[in-house]
Amino acid sequence: MHKIKFEDIVMFENDNYVVVNKPAFIATLEDRNEPVNLLGLARQFYPDAQVCHRLDKETSGALAIARNPEAYRNLSIQFEKREVTKVYHAVTDGLHQFSDFLVDAPILKQDDGTVRISNREGKPAQTWFNALKSFRNHTLVECKPVTGRMHQIRIHLSISGAPIMGDNVYGGKPFYLSQVKRGFNLKKGTEEEPFMKRMALHAFSLRFLDVDGSEVSVEAPYHKDMAALVKQLEANR
Repeated sequence: MHKIKFEDIVMFENDNYVVVNKPAFIATLEDRNEPVNLLGLARQFYPDAQVCHRLDKETSGALAIARNPEAYRNLSIQFEKREVTKVYHAVTDGLHQFSDFLVDAPILKQDDGTVRISNREGKPAQTWFNALKSFRNHTLVECKPVTGRMHQIRIHLSISGAPIMGDNVYGGKPFYLSQVKRGFNLKKGTEEEPFMKRMALHAFSLRFLDVDGSEVSVEAPYHKDMAALVKQLEANR
């Protein structure tokens, strides 16, 4: 799973930043239980590399890495001031007509590594949602987080009645091919596996300013599993 060649996932690179298309199932930062992480891979090429933001382990897509301290400071300030434009794509359960739909619901981190909505103790969190495509029982949704709280998109979609497919922590259901394919036959004595082995969430694009003020804008193509999922849903609308 973790035989990742760092140079294969680089989408953009200059003297200050590297933007990669992060594979799923790899931690962004050092993790006691994981021998491989993105920051460790980056530091083999850029000794001063620092990750400017995080993606959940299961989430794929665009992730910016600073190559030097000045670049890290520059982007950290933009994240703090909410000047970085991040766009995610999610396949959600159910049919939804989101059109510039804003969820403004404070998020509280729990001790067990999950989050919940808490108006009293939570930190402010806002996300914009737009439906991009409707399928038979699912919707492809564009998600634009204003703030960057942990699990923000996941819980905001969940409380909107649109949990992310395969996100069992926040109510998403796994997707099986037998749900859409007529006459789907399994080999005898085998159990059907979910079509996608993770939640259907992908960091689609990232836009920020370089140290000299010029714009860096990068789009990350879907990974194989997400691309295959969308194709399957389209074919069986």
